This record gives sequence, C-alpha cells and structure tokens, in this order.
Amino acid sequence: MGDMKTLILCILLLMPLGGHAGGLPASAAERLRVFADCAGRLSALEEQQRLFDGAASERTARLKTVFDDLITATLPDARQTGISGRTALHWQVSAKLAQAALLQSAVFGDRPARSARDRALADRYLASCHRLILGV
Repeated sequence: MGDMKTLILCILLLMPLGGHAGGLPASAAERLRVFADCAGRLSALEEQQRLFDGAASERTARLKTVFDDLITATLPDARQTGISGRTALHWQVSAKLAQAALLQSAVFGDRPARSARDRALADRYLASCHRLILGV
C-alpha cells in the first residue's frame, strides 16, 4: 500500500478515537472541503511565521504538505460528485484569506479585546486541523 493510502487509512481508522475531532465527514466532497480549509489556514500561518519564527514556518509547511496530499487523494472521488479542482482551490484560498485576516488582527490589531478574540478563533481553527492528523 502506498504511503498516502496508508496515511489516509490510519486517519480514517483512528479518527473516531480522537474524541474532540468527531471524525471526518462521510462524503468525499465534505472531506475535500475540510482538507482544503486546513491547507489554506496552514498556508496563512506559515506566511506569518516566516516573519517571526522560521523554524515554526518549516514545521507548518510540512503539515500543509500533508493536507495538500490529502486533497490530491480525495479529489478524484469528490469529482464524481461534481466538485472540481477549481472549487477546491477556491475553498483553500478563501480559508487562507480568512485565517490571514484573523492572524493580522491578532498580531497587529490596535483593539486588544478584538485581537485576543481573533487570536483565540485563529487558534481554534488551526487546532481543528491539527486534530485531524495523528502525531501533531
């Protein structure tokens, strides 16, 4: 079995044990959406980390690659339901822009309460992605 198939099988088998994650969606299209959102969020984080913490950005880039691989593995099944690669890319870019806005507000915002709220929200979105991958 290929490395990617092994990774996906491990994720799918062990996700119900994760408690907080609640498992992956049943449909390929919904899984693709989750993977695209996470790839976009991680891309935004990686760009921010390059400004402040190069080593962290390298770790984030490696994790983003995992989600890119999951997108590639899921896309053929999602295409059978009418979802295109263009749609997946749109989801990824939209998630990246939304995450980047939260991170920018958290770091550079001039309203402390809003910055704290946006930091907590950004962290919660990223945590949901981390819970999907074993060993993160």
